Amino acid sequence: MSPRITAAVALRVLTQLRRDHRTAAMLLVLPTLLMSLLWWMFVDLPGAGFSALGPALLALVPFIVMFLVTSVTTLRERTSGTLERLLVMPMGKLDFLLGYLVAFGLVAALQSAVAVGTCVWLLDLRVVGSAWLLLLVAVVDAVLGTALGLLVSAFARTEFQAVQFMPAVVIPQILLCGLFVARDQLPRALEVVSDVLPLSYAVDAMQAVATSTDPVWGDVGVVAAYAVAAVALGALTLRRQTA
Repeated sequence: MSPRITAAVALRVLTQLRRDHRTAAMLLVLPTLLMSLLWWMFVDLPGAGFSALGPALLALVPFIVMFLVTSVTTLRERTSGTLERLLVMPMGKLDFLLGYLVAFGLVAALQSAVAVGTCVWLLDLRVVGSAWLLLLVAVVDAVLGTALGLLVSAFARTEFQAVQFMPAVVIPQILLCGLFVARDQLPRALEVVSDVLPLSYAVDAMQAVATSTDPVWGDVGVVAAYAVAAVALGALTLRRQTA
C-alpha cells in the first residue's frame, strides 16, 4: 500500500464528484432535505416528535445515501474497465479501495456537518451531549455506509445488482436497529441478530449523545471496526473487471 497512490486515487474520485453535479447534490443536499421533511411532519404535533426520531435518522440517512452512491460508483469503475487499467499500474486493490474510502469519507464528513448543523441549529434538535460528538458519530456512520458499499461492489456484476444488495445489507439493519422497536424488547433471536449489526451501535451512539452525556466510544469503536473489516474484505474479493 502506498500513501501517495491512495491520495492520487482519492483526488481523482473527488474531481469526478465535483464534475458530477447530480451526485454531489444527492450526497450533500439530500440528507438535509430528508431531515427537514421529517421536522416539518412533526412540527405541529404534540410530544417530543422530531427530537425523538431525529438522532436515529441522522444515523440512518447518511448511511443509506453513502452505501448506494459508493456501491454504484465503484462498480462503474469495473464495468467501464477503469479499474483494470488502473491495476496495470503499480497500484494494489487496497490502494484503490482506500482512495475511495478517503474521498467518500471527506464527502461524508461534509455531508454530516451540513445535516447535523441544520438539525441542531436550525431545526432545534435537542441534544443533551456534545453536538461535536453527534457530528463524529454521524461521520463514522457515513463512513461505514461507504465501506459496506465498497464491499458490495466487489460482489455485484451490474449497477442494478449493487442496488439489489440493499434489501439484504441495509434494510434488515434499519428494521432491527431500534428505530421501530427498542432492541431489548425484540424477540430474543432478533435481539441477538441486532447485536451483531453495526447500524445498531451507530443508532445507540446517536441516541445516547442526544439524550445524555454518557460515553459512546465503545459504540463508535464497534462501528469503526466494522468499516475497517468491510474494506479489508473488499480488498480480498475485488475483481479487476466484471465478466
